[in-house]
Amino acid sequence: MRLALCQAAPTRGDVEGALVRMDRMARAAALSGADLLLLPELYLPGYNRPGLHGPMAQPACGEWIARAAEIARQAGCALCFGFAEKTPEGTRNSAMVLSAEGERIALYRKVQPFGAMEEANFIPGEGYVAFDFKGRRLGLLICFDIEFPVHARRLAAAGVDLLLVPTANPAAYPHVQELLVPARAAENGITVAYANYTGDDAGLAFGGGSVIAGPRGDILARAGRGEALLVTDLPDPDPATAQHAPADRERGDIPGP
Repeated sequence: MRLALCQAAPTRGDVEGALVRMDRMARAAALSGADLLLLPELYLPGYNRPGLHGPMAQPACGEWIARAAEIARQAGCALCFGFAEKTPEGTRNSAMVLSAEGERIALYRKVQPFGAMEEANFIPGEGYVAFDFKGRRLGLLICFDIEFPVHARRLAAAGVDLLLVPTANPAAYPHVQELLVPARAAENGITVAYANYTGDDAGLAFGGGSVIAGPRGDILARAGRGEALLVTDLPDPDPATAQHAPADRERGDIPGP
């Protein structure tokens, strides 16, 4: 499987501009032979825009997802991105995966809110999600989730060998992408892809440093501080280190922590 990861400038509430960039990156990823493009947390409408999250949030069947599905179809590349999801219970910090045909594959809701802004704006998720893609078992976490070993461990125990992590990690916490992401990969014998922002969003500086860490904690690709599109061929799952679930494991939601 070939994975593309977009380290983007903050979208700052400009949804139309964000979708234009998504289209451009998806086409570039497809031209590079990538099967899937990973983008950051709350890519729509933007991370450090708490006044927009509730008012602009859309359901998982809304216009944002329809537009993204058309981008995936036109580019011929699957997409994973974060968005503010409107649900009957309230606003969720969610990640959507769409196939290259524009079909919904997976929806995950962040279980571990970070800081006062997220706690005030979002309702935490209650469970994990795993799904099959290109002969692999994939799972989703969002940003702060990856800092807690239990979340990656539960997904690895359910057979996940590739973990997609849209994130919005501030520049003050470089240890996450430099230490914790490779550690989560090595602890569980899985590949972890961590897509961050770079630049400033309403006074919050993001550190870049997006990374793809292999099943032994090795760095397969890493971005610097600027905008970047990483494209890399992922190693096959390592039977010597991976934690395999039973062959009859069920597709879909996995109970939360």
